[in-house]
Amino acid sequence: MIYTVTFNPSLDYIVSVKNFRTGMTNRTESEQLLPGGKGINVSAVLHNLGIETTVLGFIAGFTGEEIRRRLEAMGMGHRLITLPQGMSRINVKLKNIDGTEINAKGPDIDKKSLDRLYEMLDVPGSGDVFVLAGSIPGSLPSGIYRDIIKRLKCRDVLTVVDAEKDALLNVLPLRPFLIKPNHHELGELFGVCISGKADVIAYGRRLQEMGAQNVLVSMGGRGAVLLDAQGGLFMAEAPEGKLINAVGAGDSMVAGFIAGWMESGSYAHAFKMGLAAGSASAFSEGLADRAAIMSVYERTDCRAVGQ
Repeated sequence: MIYTVTFNPSLDYIVSVKNFRTGMTNRTESEQLLPGGKGINVSAVLHNLGIETTVLGFIAGFTGEEIRRRLEAMGMGHRLITLPQGMSRINVKLKNIDGTEINAKGPDIDKKSLDRLYEMLDVPGSGDVFVLAGSIPGSLPSGIYRDIIKRLKCRDVLTVVDAEKDALLNVLPLRPFLIKPNHHELGELFGVCISGKADVIAYGRRLQEMGAQNVLVSMGGRGAVLLDAQGGLFMAEAPEGKLINAVGAGDSMVAGFIAGWMESGSYAHAFKMGLAAGSASAFSEGLADRAAIMSVYERTDCRAVGQ
């Protein structure tokens, strides 16, 4: 089973606005309302690929119930915890305004509800995958990703972390199976500007020295790089296609990599699936389905370097 955790799920209101102007009334050309959050996005793409997954996280208020309803309508398994107060957030994403978005704060998570999540950590076992994705709400301990991985480590669970700054650095000594920063996040970790794949390789290796087993770095339109646990290096340019909606592309890459690894145990296949899934979602109105992903997979060129 693949479990994903989204501490702060959302309803993502994704709109297209032609000729957007500040200080004026603007009207949408298209609208979507989807359950969102990085872990939910990962689960949604895995579900589209026919892989069973369970969403863990917290919801609150009428927006939380709508998140639950929409996940169930999509046929996705979940164990969502309802908070006693507050309201799950609504995030507004202007998909054609250079990735502009407004993300809400979301509800506070109380200790009793957090304890319920910790109880759920006793379920995953050997061979399962546990994905921790997204930022950590201010109401939770800053080291919660590290604490969760500690609890899972004794049961041979593969852990995947897609987070920024300290939330990522804190887990590295516990040797997560996979981390996936983008090149901007990678630069922020070390206080540098990443200018190309050579920089990605150099700083990706430093993350491996700090404990990460596999480092997958997305570079948007410039492709991706994988440094694997066996010392292998893979690079790829981005597949050709029209960028329609970048929301969830990085999460799709995580899902594609996991799917490819679970299917084959091959880093080459996992990397190619990750790049295909991320690109297919970027070329789609929403998160890509299996047909779109496999279509991009067939025209994706990934190469191993130095093997």
